[in-house]
Amino acid sequence: MVIFFAGGLGMASYLSRMPHVRDVLAASTGQLSLLVFALSLGSMTGMLAASHVDAWLGPRRSMLAFAVVQQGGLVVAAVGTDAGSYAAVAAGLATFGLGTGIVDVVMNVSAAAAEQARGRTVMPVFHAMFSLGTLAGAGIGSLAERYGVSMLAHLGGIVALDLLAVTLTNRWVPRPAPHADEPQGVRARLSAWTDRATLLIGVVVLGMALAEGSANDWLALTMVDGHGVDNSAGAAALGVFLGAMTLVRLLGVRLIDRYGRTPVLRVCAALAFAGLSLMIFVDDPALAFVGAGVWGAGAALGFPIGMSAAAADPRRAAARVSVVSTIGYLAFLVAPPVIGFIGEHSSLRQALLIVLVAVAAAGLLSGAVRERAAS
Repeated sequence: MVIFFAGGLGMASYLSRMPHVRDVLAASTGQLSLLVFALSLGSMTGMLAASHVDAWLGPRRSMLAFAVVQQGGLVVAAVGTDAGSYAAVAAGLATFGLGTGIVDVVMNVSAAAAEQARGRTVMPVFHAMFSLGTLAGAGIGSLAERYGVSMLAHLGGIVALDLLAVTLTNRWVPRPAPHADEPQGVRARLSAWTDRATLLIGVVVLGMALAEGSANDWLALTMVDGHGVDNSAGAAALGVFLGAMTLVRLLGVRLIDRYGRTPVLRVCAALAFAGLSLMIFVDDPALAFVGAGVWGAGAALGFPIGMSAAAADPRRAAARVSVVSTIGYLAFLVAPPVIGFIGEHSSLRQALLIVLVAVAAAGLLSGAVRERAAS
């Protein structure tokens, strides 16, 4: 739980200050989208490699080593921002993304091992801790923006906290139980990419990850540019989104155990659709804040439900989680530049129509995450 919190804290600490980054670099929306693309490309690379890294190093050493890579990239991005260097920011975000991609898969596989050991739904609680981290990061980012704190001073403290958290808790990271018939070798792990059930789960996670990721990347700027609020209020709107997401993730454990993954996911998709519609189609900033909250509630459970469904077979958990995570992170790779370029030529509010369609598709395909019948 501490590691999930640390991951969210680092991510949101930088993303909540994207309006500041845009101002310092004098970047257009399209140029800013390329920075997010660098972050996403690094994450995708890490996720593609994660199951192999986990097999070679084990979860504890993998998480510790690539947490250092992750936080080092964040420092480079902070220094680059303060120096006004677009190239340094892009390189730092790509490195941060690489470490994040590997740590993300490994921590989700370890969380699935803990969930299976308990014999009940736990995954939303781990993701709620990630959301609490992002909420704390957005709050700190809003304060840093208000008081004009430099990016290095702001993020240097965050990096120190994150590295301390990962180092101190590393010895307690769960190790998934070995299975005699677990696939061995690179080719065996890659075979998960041909499994139809795994790919369908990935498509569902893609739609819901887009609902979550597009808010992290563009919500603050959409409020500033599309609804006329100032930078600190834009960061606060991201906080509303993240707060709603955190609350629903904490409630999600009981909801999923009582009603099942598929019904809960359908309701979440409907809420995300409604919140996005308020953000896109209603001009009133107050209603846009409401929309941010409803959007956050709807985006809350898609990713943890997808991770639980992917890890349901413990023999192939790492490989399947890697596949589903990678497909889900296509949302973060493809969508940011697309949304940014559409926003450049029309508006960010209109660009979010892409997310609206993806959420509707995820709701329609939600049967893919249904629990297996007990034998």
